[in-house]
Amino acid sequence: MVKKLVLLVVGIMMAALFAGCGNDAPKEQASKKIQVVTSFNAMAEFAKAIGGDKVEVSTIIPDGVEPHDFELKPENMKQLATAQVFVYNGFGMEPWAQQAIDAAKNSKLITVVATDGIEPIKNTDPEEIKEHGAEDPHAWLSLKNAKIEVKNIKDALVKADPANKDYYEKNYTEYVAKLDAMIKKYEEQFAKAPHKNFVTGHAAFAYLCRDFGLEQNSVEDVFAEGEPNAAQLAELIKYCKENNITTIFAEEMASPEVSKTLANEVGAKVETIYTIESNEDNKTYLERMDENLTKIAASLM
Repeated sequence: MVKKLVLLVVGIMMAALFAGCGNDAPKEQASKKIQVVTSFNAMAEFAKAIGGDKVEVSTIIPDGVEPHDFELKPENMKQLATAQVFVYNGFGMEPWAQQAIDAAKNSKLITVVATDGIEPIKNTDPEEIKEHGAEDPHAWLSLKNAKIEVKNIKDALVKADPANKDYYEKNYTEYVAKLDAMIKKYEEQFAKAPHKNFVTGHAAFAYLCRDFGLEQNSVEDVFAEGEPNAAQLAELIKYCKENNITTIFAEEMASPEVSKTLANEVGAKVETIYTIESNEDNKTYLERMDENLTKIAASLM
């Protein structure tokens, strides 16, 4: 009788143990975040905005490293080998992306080319095309393009995690509403501007110009490499004087020295502007774009 009682108690305990394990497994699975790898900061910002607390986002290109100069490392393949989603910009911004995808050997990896569906701006200089490709890659610096990029990311997250589809759709809708509000705000401001020209160190703002009917002229070429020669600098000085340029924009990721030289020549001030390639001042994409547009609008008045 005692033996039967002991066996019964042991049986109940084992059943409870197995039942507990069975209950914890779904909870653990449900709480596991989707692993998202992104190429650089702007892509990470978009992934976090849409994925919220359902995703864990890592970035391949470290802060402070110029994306065009980045070289792939073995640990980057390890990142992708265990990820569920990989987001990169495209338009030649990450020439190493396909190599990384192939090397990761992750058959379940969902790849997002964020610029899919965006009309590219073509590079026209033969040397730029030869060295950097046919398309201007800086699509994320356009609020209208950002709407397309976050939709591509949202669709990928829904595919990777269909159980949380409504969550991603809600975040996407709210984020697009913020982008639309900012577009409307600055369309009204730029419509009142007496002129539409601004000068920046890094020619990264062609898509932003397309959004708002503006024109950029840059101190350096589209990839922030090299410096203008004396004749080019003289041409920029003439341009600034003819167009009443009072602000020269400089970027943290590009050398500001030439921008400062030009500003001194024409009696202009230098303002910092964000390219959102790295984490800058711990500000979100929306905060940095709002600051960029506020500064550009002020320079045109």
